[in-house]
Amino acid sequence: MSRKAKMSYSAEFKAKVAIDAIKEDKTVSEIASEKQVDPKSVRDWKKELIENSKVIFDRNKEVLPYKDELKKKDKEIEELYKQIGQLTVEVNWAKKKVRELGL
Repeated sequence: MSRKAKMSYSAEFKAKVAIDAIKEDKTVSEIASEKQVDPKSVRDWKKELIENSKVIFDRNKEVLPYKDELKKKDKEIEELYKQIGQLTVEVNWAKKKVRELGL
């Protein structure tokens, strides 16, 4: 008896599927068939979204203890992208000069 490989889905995909399930415009089976996922996964994602939706509206800092840390990481990532951009420009300039010099 073979087992299907466990699929990994992005959080964004799961959220979209769960929202479709919450809307109840289609049955869980219809959504599962369209998205090519197991109906149990659709039910689980819907349940998880409903259970965790309060986090969105809860203003208590304890609910999102890492909010400040995430902002800091986002700023670091932005700085790193700037550095990558600058280094890319410098490398391209150096390549152009090497070609011009025929090296």
